[in-house]
Amino acid sequence: MILVYTEINKGKVKKASLEAVNYGAKIAELTGTSVTAIAINADAAQLEEIGKAGAKKILSVKNDALAGADSMLISAAVEQAAKAEASKIIIFSFDIMGKAVAPRLAARLKAGLVAGAVDHPTVNGNILDVKKNVFSGKATATYTINSDIKIISLLPNSFPVKLGDNSSSVSDFAVDLSSVKSKIVIKEKKSNDVGGMIPLPEAELVVSAGRGLKGPENWKMVEDLAQSLGATTACSRPVADMHWRPHHEHVGQTGVAIRPNLYIAIGISGAIQHLAGVNGSKTIVVINNDKEAPFFKSADYGIIGDAFTIVPKLVEAVKKFKANQN
Repeated sequence: MILVYTEINKGKVKKASLEAVNYGAKIAELTGTSVTAIAINADAAQLEEIGKAGAKKILSVKNDALAGADSMLISAAVEQAAKAEASKIIIFSFDIMGKAVAPRLAARLKAGLVAGAVDHPTVNGNILDVKKNVFSGKATATYTINSDIKIISLLPNSFPVKLGDNSSSVSDFAVDLSSVKSKIVIKEKKSNDVGGMIPLPEAELVVSAGRGLKGPENWKMVEDLAQSLGATTACSRPVADMHWRPHHEHVGQTGVAIRPNLYIAIGISGAIQHLAGVNGSKTIVVINNDKEAPFFKSADYGIIGDAFTIVPKLVEAVKKFKANQN
């Protein structure tokens, strides 16, 4: 049996969670088993969507204590579900919660773990071979999991979400959290979804900028371009360190790793630390007035010129294009 942890965010099933269910369904197909999903405080519509992603059974957990997204409490809930279902393979998304819960669960269950998988595994009996990026995304390595229980976390945006007409059975699942000594003292919610922007790990379109913008007062043109494209905004580490932008928008080796379909980098030199977090992007567009900027070597398209002239023209062009489409 395969267990997939799914997460609800702002009234919707996270795209990364639907990817994880799709991924689990593919493994179920390869191993001749089925997928059970665990959903916490989900409503009927959300449960139906999880089923359409490929879950044959859904464990619906209703517990107010889990609403605070405490990773220790969620670890206990998933552990109890895994034991109840006798799950041998457990799937997470390699997002904030997956990064916190999967390693903890692996230690508790003595399970092998591959974090950040980028492809479907190869199945050889009770052995799974799983691919993930290594060396800051410059290479791919294959890891073999031969433990009895296996845990895989999937790098978001590695696969498109596919919903079918699959129906699933829903069972209420009660969890016992009495043994968990955990308390959130301060809860500060940060969001970069201004104007309905999609969270960075799930965004398919990202507009990012660096020190080339010269100051936070010039960020409006970045936001205008993002809004016109329906994209999410991001930034380089120096920008976050100088408090021009919040740290949760920082993409790179020490920030958020993303895999959008389109990544537009404005005024970013393209240091190796930054590339490590964005080189999984399907298409990279670089705008920089320095023709020697390292980022141009990794770009699919490059524009050499003044961002303060180019970006407003791009915004105008996008708006004109969309107007002609209507």
